[in-house]
Amino acid sequence: MKLKKQVTVCGAAVFCVAVFSLYLMLDRVQHDPIRHQNGGNFPRSQISVLQNRIEQLEQLLEENHEIISHIKESVLELTANAEGPPALLPYYTANGSWVVPPEPRPSFFSISPQDCQFALGGRGQKPELQMLTVSEELPFDNVDGGVWKQGFDISYSPHDWDAEDLQVFVVPHSHNDPGWIKTFDKYYTEQTQHILNSMVSKLQEDPRRRFLWAEVSFFAKWWDNINAQKRAAVRRLVGNGQLEMATGGWVMPDEANSHYFALIDQLIEGHQWLEKNLGATPRSGWAVDPFGHSPTMPYLLRRANLTSMLIQRVHYAIKKHFSATHSLEFMWRQTWDPDSSTDIFCHMMPFYSYDVPHTCGPDPKICCQFDFKRLPGGRINCPWKVPPRAITEANVAERAALLLDQYRKKSRLFRSNVLLVPLGDDFRYDKPHEWDAQFFNYQRLFDFLNSQPALHVQAQFGTLSDYFDALYKRTGVEPGARPPGFPVLSGDFFSYADREDHYWTGYYTSRPFYKSLDRTLEAHLRGAEILYSLAVAHSRRSGLASQYPLSNFALLTEARRTLGLFQHHDAITGTAKEAVVVDYGVRLLRSLVSLKQVIINAAHYLVLGDKETYHFDPEAPFLQMDDTRLNHDALPERTVIQLDSSPRYVVLFNPLEQERLSVVSLLVSSPRVCVFSEEGQPLAVQISAHWSSATDMVPDVYQVSVPIRLPALGLGVLRLQLGLDRHRTLPSSVRVYLHGRQLAVSRHEAFPLRVIDSGTGDFALSNRYMQVWFSGLSGLLKGSGLCFLAEHPKGG
Repeated sequence: MKLKKQVTVCGAAVFCVAVFSLYLMLDRVQHDPIRHQNGGNFPRSQISVLQNRIEQLEQLLEENHEIISHIKESVLELTANAEGPPALLPYYTANGSWVVPPEPRPSFFSISPQDCQFALGGRGQKPELQMLTVSEELPFDNVDGGVWKQGFDISYSPHDWDAEDLQVFVVPHSHNDPGWIKTFDKYYTEQTQHILNSMVSKLQEDPRRRFLWAEVSFFAKWWDNINAQKRAAVRRLVGNGQLEMATGGWVMPDEANSHYFALIDQLIEGHQWLEKNLGATPRSGWAVDPFGHSPTMPYLLRRANLTSMLIQRVHYAIKKHFSATHSLEFMWRQTWDPDSSTDIFCHMMPFYSYDVPHTCGPDPKICCQFDFKRLPGGRINCPWKVPPRAITEANVAERAALLLDQYRKKSRLFRSNVLLVPLGDDFRYDKPHEWDAQFFNYQRLFDFLNSQPALHVQAQFGTLSDYFDALYKRTGVEPGARPPGFPVLSGDFFSYADREDHYWTGYYTSRPFYKSLDRTLEAHLRGAEILYSLAVAHSRRSGLASQYPLSNFALLTEARRTLGLFQHHDAITGTAKEAVVVDYGVRLLRSLVSLKQVIINAAHYLVLGDKETYHFDPEAPFLQMDDTRLNHDALPERTVIQLDSSPRYVVLFNPLEQERLSVVSLLVSSPRVCVFSEEGQPLAVQISAHWSSATDMVPDVYQVSVPIRLPALGLGVLRLQLGLDRHRTLPSSVRVYLHGRQLAVSRHEAFPLRVIDSGTGDFALSNRYMQVWFSGLSGLLKGSGLCFLAEHPKGG
């Protein structure tokens, strides 16, 4: 305002000076004595000079006026920028075309050359293994490899380890699916809690024992049900390295369907739980059961400060190729990374499965004989009809030689003399006698092998990180660094086939309803977390924290854990049993309802001008959400806004970090509706029918669509009231193509409708930006293209 006043005063002064100068000149002429001596007759030369001066003054006045106008425009522009951009609202022209005004202040982002290095190509070392190239070159045949059906015969010389002993780490583990054949709670009650309870006691019996765990969701539930003494024992086991928490995610997530937001969220939830309760930070990733592997996971794990990882479910032809070329361990790099900033060391398991018969070596018939849960008299046995035998003084030499042969053959597939041998399967170690059978028998085998220097082998129980640490030490590099001679790989491991032509690709689309519900919960969680954070921060700063429901944080935590649980590789994939899917659905819906409560409470607080008037009443929420779901498998039902003599208000939220231009569609009870912005400015709207089917309009329900700009992470309020503004209301125009079918089409006088009984030819819709083609037979989209508007060379 100060600048405006200064400019106005300055302009007025210039104008006054100019006018006063003109007045003095004229006055001087009138009182000129020569003029009176000549009887008041001017010489023509003086009149001409005076006329020229007057014209010059007029020109100066006009220039001063232009200068003042420019200054005034600059002041107005500065004022507008200081107070925020004007509301440029979409409108439509008389011919029914919508016009969207340009951005009030276009944003320009400077991009440094480093930001685009990945697009330049050729700057860094190219990966030796690019999965697109590998997939193109492999024959993907299925040649019988002998005892290793999907591989080949492996040979070695006993002297291969004369210079350096073979170091073997046997890693006991139990893979616990948080829902698959049974629900999460049923698995926990019947199996998981017994596994973890036995783990505490059995690991304490011998400090040489190790155990690996990955699913924090189960561990957290168990933790809540154990006493302080057992918790202290667990912390000791983690602290001395007997128990390793691998990956640290809430679940072992699917890597094909899960959105990266949910992958990060479940990883954070698990890591924070481990840090808070165990003081543990995961170092290695463990993914033995996801159906194919995405490069997103190594990127996230590397950014989470993990240094190494393991994967299992990779196409058998790729495993065979990598085994033959000693490429089962590699630095996994992002395809866009020109150097090694995203590298993480990855171990690929070479054989069919992660169960005991397929982990000690290439011959499952022999490896199964060292799964001591299958000892005669148990509930499971070996499919190859040769059962395990308990290790005794009489047979230990023979049994150890048989097992060592498998270890040596497996080690020939890798580049180092450090060998990883997982020892576990789904829900293993749920009975105390299995702990005893596995640990006692293997320890006898290890003691014998380690007592024979001529065998050049050192075998022990270990964790995944024990294995990686030994490998890094053997190869002379720091943890996470690239060992000399190991390849670099980029790409993904989709699609997965475990045998023959059994491709695991149906889960990309199976049970799509729950995949959609997952994304809905994800979006609500994002919005609820932002709104809750803004509301709590404001309430604390204003001294009103006691009035705000901080208990909503528990609802956010529960929703995060529900979303994390559903990222499990048998949940979002749709591969669980029907009863388990129902359990997931109920959990998702319950969390969705809770998040809507959080959003309502936060939005209520934030839109109030006077925050002192805020009152939290869970029985009478201030706002109502725009849709509801009757049960977990029901489609959402949109809320119809009932219009009457009183105005209705709609609160909108933009959870994005940038301004957003969106078309907001609401259901109302009347086609006569006016929509106003927060400032009371009338907005352009389109009124459409609400259809229950392709030919039936819903009576007394109408859709009003409003293009509106919302600020980044901001709220907006619309006011709706009965009335009709013909200048700002555009009724939709509808064409129904029947293609020869005899169908009745409902009509409404408010909307122009044309029924076209045409053939089955394709048809197109277009605007100034794009054109899309639809099948005349099915109505489905067939193609699209951009429209390019050519301008006249001179700008016409």
